[in-house]
Amino acid sequence: MTYCYDFPRLALTVDCCVFGRKNDAIYILLVKRGKDPFRNQWALPGGFVEMDELLADAASRELYEETGLRIEAMSQLYVFDGLQRDPRGRTISIIFWAFSDRLSEPLAGSDASHAHWFQIDQLPGLAFDHEEVIKLARKKIPV
Repeated sequence: MTYCYDFPRLALTVDCCVFGRKNDAIYILLVKRGKDPFRNQWALPGGFVEMDELLADAASRELYEETGLRIEAMSQLYVFDGLQRDPRGRTISIIFWAFSDRLSEPLAGSDASHAHWFQIDQLPGLAFDHEEVIKLARKKIPV
């Protein structure tokens, strides 16, 4: 399908905040980016929405491609639309979140070189605006 627009287009992405609990500690699933921008930095699993998919399907697909994990029930949390959030250009991200009482072993794939659960209070430096995203998403974690 060919598209022709008179105006600049923005990009639409999804990012996944997947939390888990182990021994009373809260963890979040992160991936190490295998590509620029932010190559070798940790980030939330996520990526670009394809033209023929729903947002929830894109979130599930990206999570599976980058971590090998399938989460049945993810909910939309928020929209991040900062003008400078992605150096590649104007990008809006729909954030999805989920919580699990178990930590399944992730397996990195697609454009992620590693996937790992991090204790929520011991996070590495993060790519994009993902520190801000996680700060907001933490408010959803059941006590």
